Amino acid sequence: MKLCSASRWAATLLIFCALPACKRQLVQPQFANLQMGVPGNAKTDPNEPDRYLLEKPQFAVSYNRSLGHANWVAWHLEASDLGTADRQDDFRPDPALPAGWEAARRSDYDNSGFDRGHLCPSADRTATPADNSATFLMTNIVPQSPNLNRNTWENLESYCRDLAKAGNELYVYAGTYGTGGSGSDGRANRLKNKINVPAACWKVVLVLPKGDNDFRRVTSETAIITVWMPNLQSVQNSWRTYRVTTDEVEQRTGYDFFADLPASVQTAIEGKMYQ
Repeated sequence: MKLCSASRWAATLLIFCALPACKRQLVQPQFANLQMGVPGNAKTDPNEPDRYLLEKPQFAVSYNRSLGHANWVAWHLEASDLGTADRQDDFRPDPALPAGWEAARRSDYDNSGFDRGHLCPSADRTATPADNSATFLMTNIVPQSPNLNRNTWENLESYCRDLAKAGNELYVYAGTYGTGGSGSDGRANRLKNKINVPAACWKVVLVLPKGDNDFRRVTSETAIITVWMPNLQSVQNSWRTYRVTTDEVEQRTGYDFFADLPASVQTAIEGKMYQ
């Protein structure tokens, strides 16, 4: 992509102003990760603890204090995000959470039977060690069954990176739903009576050929990958087994994805299943 993130975002704001028929987001994102919208009206307001918005250069988080993990994480992916930085493996509490909030720790997952599952993958942020390290903040981590995290979920992550390497750029939302999953030691609802174990994990991926003015380039023909995966050890290996429409994820979660796009474009892309 030719424009830096700041320039790209400035261009997108100009496009928003030129599209009066579109709804405006109540939050104006700092970085490229939320150019396609802010589901659930997440806010940078500590008085909204179950939809608290954290923005970082590497990704954005809608954090849920009651659950102890993210509602969703959003990020932009292109080939320039993929480099040679090693996996930092430095899981740690997120210091950006408001003072006084209990933050998840690496040790909360010890001996639980669940993996520390990334929403924004470590391997999507290898341009620099700092970028990779950011993915190990615990606000980007959720309890996932080992079979989901290491197989089905990872298979889709790898597929998305292949799309980026092939000359595409992706806008990704990944999140959680419900309570109660199964890990290697059986079923659980919470870890350490502190962190919710999701019943399912979902992902919505908008795929565009690399270019500029991304918002304007989304059409009814734009590819979109959407999945809804059970957080179970019995999960099937193929991510394609769990393809759904974006409309289905919206109905289950109550989120409105791509809310700033023209209604006709939303209807077209959110109602189709990736082939």
